[in-house]
Amino acid sequence: MKRLLPWIIGIATILLVIIGTLWPGSTGMAGTIYIHGAGAASFNSYGTPKAAVESLMSNIAKRNWKTAYDHLANNNQFDLQEFINDVTGTYGSLRTYSSLEPSPDDIRVLRSSGSDATVRANMKWATAVGAFFDTADLKLVKSGDEWKVNWPLRKEQPAPPQVIPVNYLRWDVIFRGSGDDWGAQNVQSPRVRIVDMNAVSRGDSTIILGEVVNEDTVPAFVSVGATLLGKDGKSLGQELSFDKMSHTLLPKEVSPFRIDFPGVKLSSVAKVQMKPDASLVPASADPVIGVLNQKIIVDGRGHHVLTGDLENQSGQVVNIPHVIATYYNNNGQVIWVADGYVDQALLPQTPLPFSVAVPDDLAAQVHNYRVVVNQYSSSKLGL
Repeated sequence: MKRLLPWIIGIATILLVIIGTLWPGSTGMAGTIYIHGAGAASFNSYGTPKAAVESLMSNIAKRNWKTAYDHLANNNQFDLQEFINDVTGTYGSLRTYSSLEPSPDDIRVLRSSGSDATVRANMKWATAVGAFFDTADLKLVKSGDEWKVNWPLRKEQPAPPQVIPVNYLRWDVIFRGSGDDWGAQNVQSPRVRIVDMNAVSRGDSTIILGEVVNEDTVPAFVSVGATLLGKDGKSLGQELSFDKMSHTLLPKEVSPFRIDFPGVKLSSVAKVQMKPDASLVPASADPVIGVLNQKIIVDGRGHHVLTGDLENQSGQVVNIPHVIATYYNNNGQVIWVADGYVDQALLPQTPLPFSVAVPDDLAAQVHNYRVVVNQYSSSKLGL
């Protein structure tokens, strides 16, 4: 059972993403959009620049693709399926399993004249792994008595045909079978060790931050658990790391971890008990994902984010890339761990931008950072 745990968790993660977002209507994610001072917006209301964008977002949320496409000013430049693929993503990406949550408060007219306009749309996409946001400055033109949007279609540039040598390391595991001698022993569990741990307070919560290393010569599936003890010696809570760490660690590989204890104040904690757990798993060093052009910036919402590009250096498609960032102070201590999912599939040899949040109150303390990338591929999980 222990050796099945990594596959169960991996498959469960993908299934949660799919189930939680393929049927958004049951969770009320894609509700009716409203205009201030009016009732429910008509799907075909394009009388003003703001109303045109509201109607477009509402049609996208309801997946009324034909209606949305027909009211685009530049739909002669691409067909309906290209528009759908641009909005919903391809290759089983996170965008494929997401739903738009439109709101008129997220739409603002930046400029408007009698014939053209620019409208900023802040789009919130709901997924089973949390919300992600897009901001687009949409150009509109007036056609008759209607305003229409010039949709900024993103053209995917696939890698050219080529041969990519496969020379990565791979570990297979042979476990004891049911017919083997009852006294035979399985391979020992890998040796892992916590190399850094820091307890911090965030609001009314206690957060355990740190790093764990696989000290062995074989790959390990690692989880980290923590128990908080109060001043009376009683347990205040037990939690496990889940998606705030990289669980499959190759030999000598290091992963950050973050364990949240909501509602437990750090001032009430007298002791922290840590328990790393590791099991042997088959693994490979492919696909190799490079992290390029990393830098901390202030985004359009005024928040600090770590941005960069991911480059899939293999010949495999990574359906859902998951980025985990570790932030260090000038003493090399872990001060925060944050993560984010990229909503597009990572195609071979094709850079893709990413961004991960940096707490604004900690941004000035960040002296260095490190990024690791988890990858979920449907072919490896058998989906």
